[in-house]
Amino acid sequence: MIRAALGLDPWDVFHQGLSRLTGLSIGVVSIVVGAAVLLLWWPIRQRPGLGTVSNVFVVGLAMDGTCRLVPHVEALAVRVPLLLAGVALNGLATGLYITARFGPGPRDGLMTGLHRRTGRSVRLVRTGIEVTVLAAGFALGGGVGVGTVLYALAIGPLAQFFLRVFAEPGGEPGPVVVRDGAKDATRDGDVNSDTNSGADAGSTPDVMPASAVIRRDAPERAVVDPI
Repeated sequence: MIRAALGLDPWDVFHQGLSRLTGLSIGVVSIVVGAAVLLLWWPIRQRPGLGTVSNVFVVGLAMDGTCRLVPHVEALAVRVPLLLAGVALNGLATGLYITARFGPGPRDGLMTGLHRRTGRSVRLVRTGIEVTVLAAGFALGGGVGVGTVLYALAIGPLAQFFLRVFAEPGGEPGPVVVRDGAKDATRDGDVNSDTNSGADAGSTPDVMPASAVIRRDAPERAVVDPI
């Protein structure tokens, strides 16, 4: 998506803006921002996991490594496929990352922590965070464009699709209890993508922590796996 130069997701718009301001690589900026966001977990009492710490370092290193391997391109006929591949790979990565259940990334953990502490909906908290970092990144010179819109529209459906693909043997992800408007409902095989990568699924979890997935391991009991 960086090499496509057609717009990034909100957090990477922010990372790119800081990169241009500081002269650091976008991967290093991503690591620094991830560590800073992780510090915000302390007052909201979020607990990191292996996936949380790995997210801080591995994503930034992978970004810089990929930028070294993928050259700058000018032709739009090449940049568009790069953008589509970037969005699709983000959806794939989201499915793998959440299915592993080793803890949320710093940014997702900040969202779920603020949701729990403030009582505000995941939708509202997520939107507030994304709009804030997008505006800040744009002001710093980060790349906003059609890719930003495409990412926002596509990442939710893609993440949901890949969550089903990588579901544990024995079936798709279990039912998720959601509240839509004033009415409660239970949907089988449908994972709320609010905590995935910035797309809103149009509903907020009821009672359970944000994005908790209930898997029916046996008729008489249910296991709640927060993701």
